[in-house]
Amino acid sequence: MTDNSLNPNPRSPRVHVERGDDAYANTIAALGAFDLAPVKGKTVLLKPNVGRMAAFGTGVNTNPRVVAAAIDAFSAAGAKVSIGESPITGVKTMEAFELSGIAAVANERDCPLIDLDARAPIETPIPNGRVIESIKLCADVPEFDFVVSIPVMKIHMHTGVTLAVKNMKGCLWRRSKVELHMLPQLEDTPDKSLDIAIGDMATVLRPRFSIIDGSVCMEGLGPGAGTPKELNVVVAGSDAFAADAVACRLMGRDAAEIPHLRIGAANGCGVIDLDQIQVTPNNWRDHASAFSAAPKNLSFEFPNVEVLDRNSCSACQSTLLLFLKRYGDTLPEYVSAEERLRVAIGKGHENLPEGTLCVGQCTVRQKDGGIFVPGCPPVGSQIHKVLQQHAQKKSADDE
Repeated sequence: MTDNSLNPNPRSPRVHVERGDDAYANTIAALGAFDLAPVKGKTVLLKPNVGRMAAFGTGVNTNPRVVAAAIDAFSAAGAKVSIGESPITGVKTMEAFELSGIAAVANERDCPLIDLDARAPIETPIPNGRVIESIKLCADVPEFDFVVSIPVMKIHMHTGVTLAVKNMKGCLWRRSKVELHMLPQLEDTPDKSLDIAIGDMATVLRPRFSIIDGSVCMEGLGPGAGTPKELNVVVAGSDAFAADAVACRLMGRDAAEIPHLRIGAANGCGVIDLDQIQVTPNNWRDHASAFSAAPKNLSFEFPNVEVLDRNSCSACQSTLLLFLKRYGDTLPEYVSAEERLRVAIGKGHENLPEGTLCVGQCTVRQKDGGIFVPGCPPVGSQIHKVLQQHAQKKSADDE
């Protein structure tokens, strides 16, 4: 998966940026800037971002019109095209495809949809990994000649951005994706182990082509609970790191300041120096618009809530913020003005104050002394229901 016939000049890779109101037309034009002849007679796996249950327009999942254009362009080049995804735990792949709109465009084109979690994984070694020695790779992935990463342009609360390189984390089997969030911190570096792990992963798993969907993006608390942002661009390139570097600049970021991109580039996985990248057209920077960063404190809008977070993943963090946004005004019904609602997420808690709201399966060890909400992650309505039930029981006991 490291040799790439679509990238004839790896030291100075090409990236094309296309802007316009029609995401399908943008994608066709962006792909038209490249010679796709090497895919003729080959199998191509399109890997969009369909990791969560969300419809298009939220900035969560890849625009189905971008995926439709990719199917058409690679099929026209003579490839046999399929689409695959391994979503976050708790999301059913085919249901996510349906809700996202991608199932509809795939069915119109007789393009197979693959649940990458359906088969047993392949344990794939990482010979020089710093924090991970192997990954559980979805078995379908290495059976394709070309993998094309088609992410949404998003801010990410843990990794700064999530683009073509990080989107390949959706090729890891089932819950093994979460394990990358649980790694211990290395003592000799300020870099998060998650970022180092993505850099490790990229040495054995990276796409041969990338199409970054910048039609409706996400800023703020990405990847799942941020604010949609229209940019109406598509970024395409055969070096995922180069494509990500260009996308970063369009987002008002510098790829060298995104740890997993800096680490992966240092590992020899790609180029992030814009001076080495051939970007077309010349005025591509004119389309840049600074994206708001993720807030550093999940409880910033809720002064009566204390979030206890130890080694949680973005799925639980996003779920918790969505819960607080939707039900925050009703929390005084369950917590007195003199109290604060303590909410715990993540696997790293040893001890928690009695009565803590423990959200998600990672907090199951603490459930006896707290208010436990199962799920990985649970949905906001489920958290609310458990909190209601606890308040009702407490009221009955007090009587």
